[in-house]
Amino acid sequence: MIGPKIKIKGTITGDEDLLIQGTVEGTIDLGEHEVSVGQSAEVKANIHAKAVRIDGAVAGDINGSEKVVISKSGNVRGNIVAPRVTLEDGAIFKGSIDMDPGEASAGAVSIKTEKTVEKPAEAPVNKMTPQLDLKSG
Repeated sequence: MIGPKIKIKGTITGDEDLLIQGTVEGTIDLGEHEVSVGQSAEVKANIHAKAVRIDGAVAGDINGSEKVVISKSGNVRGNIVAPRVTLEDGAIFKGSIDMDPGEASAGAVSIKTEKTVEKPAEAPVNKMTPQLDLKSG
């Protein structure tokens, strides 16, 4: 936990969940863990984590491999990339949201065209019946 009176500048990495109540500037990279930004927190950093919950203020891009939640007290200025994004009623958000961009190519509809092959024209059939010339003799 980063307490409300702690200020950090730089890169934060680690192998456990993180709760931020203070001020952070830089980069937060906790790829397989959860990052929670508390109500009193001010974060000016890009965040990369499995799950991200924002209750305070964040200026920076957020990448959540599982989900991103911006609560009613959250304020985010930046872009979000995550398969699931929740913006609670009252949340403040300015930026773009990209929900699982890898699915765009997998969900594409393939269109198959069929080539029509014309049969060669058949020789005309003579519908006339042959006439016999009968001569008596």
